[in-house]
Amino acid sequence: MDCGLSTVDSYFYPMALQKSPYQYISWLSIDVVIGAMAGMVFFEELLHSNLQWPAYVLLALAVWSIYTLDHLQDVHSTDLPSSPRRVYHLAHWRLLSLILAISVSLGLTGAFWWFGWGKELQLTLALAVMILGSKFLIRKAGPGWMKEFSIAVFYVVGIAWLPILRADGIDLVWQDLIFILIYMCLAFLNLLMLSFIDKDEDQNAGFFSAAWSLPPILLIQWIRKLAFALIFISMAGFVLLSSFYRPFACILLLMSLVHYLTFFQAGLSLEQKRMRMEASFILPGLLLFL
Repeated sequence: MDCGLSTVDSYFYPMALQKSPYQYISWLSIDVVIGAMAGMVFFEELLHSNLQWPAYVLLALAVWSIYTLDHLQDVHSTDLPSSPRRVYHLAHWRLLSLILAISVSLGLTGAFWWFGWGKELQLTLALAVMILGSKFLIRKAGPGWMKEFSIAVFYVVGIAWLPILRADGIDLVWQDLIFILIYMCLAFLNLLMLSFIDKDEDQNAGFFSAAWSLPPILLIQWIRKLAFALIFISMAGFVLLSSFYRPFACILLLMSLVHYLTFFQAGLSLEQKRMRMEASFILPGLLLFL
């Protein structure tokens, strides 16, 4: 494949010119990284884990590396990129590959420095291998919706991993499992919505997704029912659980409402919908001020 811009320019370069600071943040997955760090705050506060700053740096490096690797693989698996994000990654793939190698090296070095070769690092590496293996298997043989579901599960497991490992046994109670499951379902809802938003681009590029494998009406029904369920369960948690859990239930309720209202609001561009839904994952960071 010609990795220059000669072919790409004639089709998509005008789109790449319509730049804004948020577009760069989105294309480089920085919004996802910030959302993941806010999610770790959520579980750190929920589980009383008292993590140190290196945990957040390592998470940021891991999340950025995984998403950037995925985007770079995408642009090299199709003849012509079908979105501004893929145009950007194709145009700068050498630089991004170099930064990716540095990020992975820093992450591994930092993990050895912070964890040491102990049980935590061994379990974390085992989790990373399992995530990559599952990603490969689902890409090759899984149904479209399994891609979104597996990403949601491993995303939440990843951001909750260190808080769980560092939590005292007395703080691991059944209520925590409820919030982990709600967070997974919320991440799944987000990915289903993004799959619907990106369905034309993904189909043109030959990438399988939930929107490609499910009829549009059925996918909308899944989205609506899951959003209603999340709103109801979050409200129930706010009312029925003890006062300690109310801020966490409130955060999840707000995130669910943002997703539902944004996705079904007429008059918003696809980019505006994406921006608002991704920005909602920063809301758990508010727990730092409570």
